[in-house]
Amino acid sequence: MTISHISKYRINYLSILIKPIFFIFAYFILSSCSRLDKVITPGDAAPDKEIDVSVIPNAKPKNEPKSRYGNPKSYVVFGKRYYVMNSSKGYVEKGIASWYGTKFHGRRTSSGETYDMYAMTAAHKTLPLPTYAEVTNLNNGRSIIVKINDRGPFHENRIIDLSYTAAIKLDIVKKGTGLVEVKAISSNVNQENLVEDEIITNKNNSFYIQVGTFGELQNAKVLKRKLEPLAENLVEISNIVISGETLYRVTIGPFKDSKASDRIVSKLSNFDIFEYRIVTN
Repeated sequence: MTISHISKYRINYLSILIKPIFFIFAYFILSSCSRLDKVITPGDAAPDKEIDVSVIPNAKPKNEPKSRYGNPKSYVVFGKRYYVMNSSKGYVEKGIASWYGTKFHGRRTSSGETYDMYAMTAAHKTLPLPTYAEVTNLNNGRSIIVKINDRGPFHENRIIDLSYTAAIKLDIVKKGTGLVEVKAISSNVNQENLVEDEIITNKNNSFYIQVGTFGELQNAKVLKRKLEPLAENLVEISNIVISGETLYRVTIGPFKDSKASDRIVSKLSNFDIFEYRIVTN
């Protein structure tokens, strides 16, 4: 065998070894991208066909074991660590809801179930999976019950990602987002007797970003001055009385749409504000 034949043999042998390695590497890259697709790909779409959501019932709460896959103690997305709650008991929060549809239809959720955009489900960053929750659109008073079986949305100013059908029922699909209250409910709730009068409809469609609560008025004033370059005419101080104690809240607003509040939220970290909540009054 000549030297040229030996070199050719070595090249062919190396190509045989390299090809499988390349395809294995490509598989892991693509599969990783697929898993992150819900996190990094903007936008989504509704199905081409119209559906009659009136015939799709609410999720029916029932006792279920925690998902083996969807409940780590914590996980990290985009450098931020999220801590999964041990229990959903007593959880109530107001904030902005979004929705997801065809892009993820048929894909595996964080709990291991298959995402069905026609089912009454949702995604949440920290509630245990599964959790059943009542979601109320604060602008129109509509309420639904969903099964939370997925993680997300990983957006700075969203608290829950609703399935396409759930979002239609709350009338937030066209706008893309909606101001909601999310309340975890137990498996023995009677859906026909949900306490709707506890929900105060946000008739003026406005909300605020609460960035701090203080026992001393002076501390609230310091934060207000600090945030004036961010939103000079929108930073307010209001007082509330809780258990006989007067507290001073610093809020930014009012806002009537999520885009305006998103711009403010995206800049809060520049002012050393890393925790906030959405309030309606």
